[in-house]
Amino acid sequence: MEGRTPPRRTAPRPLPGTGPPPPPSTSWILYVDLDAYYVACELRDRPDLKGRTVIVGPPPSEHPGRGVVLSASYEARAFGVKSAQPVRTAARLCPQAVWIAPDFEKYERIAHEVRELLRHHSNHVVPYSIDEAVVLAEVGSAAEARERALAIQVDLRTSLGLSASIGVANTRVVAKIASDRAKPGGILVVPRAEVASFVAPLAVRAIPGVGPRTEEILARHEIRTIGDLATRQPHELLRDLGGFARELIALAQGEPTETPEEPSGPRSRSADRTFDSDQEDLEPLLGAVRFLASELGASLDREGLRYGSVGVAFRWSDFDRTERRRSMVGAREGPASLVEEAVRLAQGLWTAERAGRGRAVRTVSVRAERLAERTQRQASLDDYRPTHRPPET
Repeated sequence: MEGRTPPRRTAPRPLPGTGPPPPPSTSWILYVDLDAYYVACELRDRPDLKGRTVIVGPPPSEHPGRGVVLSASYEARAFGVKSAQPVRTAARLCPQAVWIAPDFEKYERIAHEVRELLRHHSNHVVPYSIDEAVVLAEVGSAAEARERALAIQVDLRTSLGLSASIGVANTRVVAKIASDRAKPGGILVVPRAEVASFVAPLAVRAIPGVGPRTEEILARHEIRTIGDLATRQPHELLRDLGGFARELIALAQGEPTETPEEPSGPRSRSADRTFDSDQEDLEPLLGAVRFLASELGASLDREGLRYGSVGVAFRWSDFDRTERRRSMVGAREGPASLVEEAVRLAQGLWTAERAGRGRAVRTVSVRAERLAERTQRQASLDDYRPTHRPPET
């Protein structure tokens, strides 16, 4: 009836001796992005170069006119130097820079140390590249999520001598955008209710996966900021952007379509990589697939999870997305089978495409599905190999 005051609802009284019920838990995505990673790895060995203009890449004196910049210190970036820039251009912009040749074995070794450190802060860690990873925190408030991010930052700095920018949100895409805004060395928390207001003033290029071509398409529709996107309907952009239009507008309106993965028994787990430029060659794609599948398989293995099927997806240069899946004969565990099957699926996707339209690839994704807890580790040949090599005869 109108005018009646609804009855007040009270929380259930706890059973004697149990204390108050715990606060509700929320999934927070902590997107950890290591600052100027390759440079930072080198500065650990050469602290005398801290504060100077440092560029990691093939030195122009040794490789004139060849190669690109792998990473640059923030001091060098102030002169216009940036990643993937031709070394000749970087040398002209910053002639006083100290050049260091890349040491990829070192970078991989340190990346492994970073991932091990992150696993001390969460059971759910998914690397997305050598210098980026997602950490899932099950905490009850934004303040607690910030505290977890700060603990990770301090641990990385004191234990490994590395700086990280961390974006904190309820979805990965927003956390990624926040980590970019937090650079260098900051923490930015974006609660769910503040997503739309946070992204509104940002240029559309701030959205992962939006490159120069997408930016040009959106500009033709007089869309330059994410706030401009929020005023549009998907059908206005479907012809130019396909299904990607719905994702963009949902994000702009504060309701990104991505949902956080649940650590307590997820049915699937995925990892992806968006390339800086569309890829037209198979080898870089297979390299990304191997890395993503290896890290994903190792992560599942540490969590005691098996997988029953594998999927690989490409988002193409025209924003179309195609995927292939394969069910395994019996549940598998560890990275080996995941890598093998993911590479096979990626090759199949690529071969089918090159026989048709011949599009380039923007994003590659690897997914493990039908996850189940492992009750007993599967035996492998390694379990039966002798620990000591027999003497040669």
